Amino acid sequence: MKKGKLLIFSAPSGSGKTTLVNHLLAEIPNMAFSVSATSRPPRGNEVNGKEYYFLSPEEFKQRVENDEFLEWEEVYPGRYYGTLKAVVEKMQEEGCHVAFDVDVVGGTNIKKFYGDKALSVFIQAPSIEVLRERLVNRGTDSMEEIESRLAKAQWEMEFAQGKFDTTIINDDLETAKANILEAVKRFLEQEDAPCEE
Repeated sequence: MKKGKLLIFSAPSGSGKTTLVNHLLAEIPNMAFSVSATSRPPRGNEVNGKEYYFLSPEEFKQRVENDEFLEWEEVYPGRYYGTLKAVVEKMQEEGCHVAFDVDVVGGTNIKKFYGDKALSVFIQAPSIEVLRERLVNRGTDSMEEIESRLAKAQWEMEFAQGKFDTTIINDDLETAKANILEAVKRFLEQEDAPCEE
C-alpha cells in the first residue's frame, strides 16, 4: 500500500475553507481529515478523537516537550491547539491522503516540515470588504469580534504571500470548488500517488 499524501488548507476566518475542504472530502476517495489536539474541554456532544483529541493543559505541554507535535500554538492564554505527528503518520500508513484544516501559521509550519511531500493551499475571499460582509451575515460574532477577525485576516493575507503552493480565491463558490479539486487532483496524480493497495 502506498503512503497517503498531505494536503494543507489555510484561510482567514470567513473565506469558506470548511465548505471547500468538506467538498474535497466528499469528492476524493481515500482522503481523511486530520483531527487536531486541544487543551480546551469538550463542548456539547463533542467526542474525543472525532472533533478533537482533548488533552489537559499539562498533558499537552508534556507532549510538546516530547516533540510529539508537527505544529502547535497557544491560541489564547492556556488554550493550546496542535497536530500530533503519530496521528498523521498512522493515517498515511493506512493509505489515506491527510487533509489539514489549520490556521496560516500552522499551515506554513506543516509545509516546512514536509516540504514537497505536502501541497499547501491558501483560500481567501476576494477582498476584506467581502469578508466583512460574510462575517456580518453569518451572525455568530459581535461587531468587536468581527473587527478583530478582519484585522487578523489582513495580517494572514500578507503573511501568506509566497508561503503557499497555490491560492484559491473564493469569489464564486462553484468556481472555487472546481479550482481546488483540480489543484488537489493534479498533486495526487504526481508520481507516488494515488495511494491504493
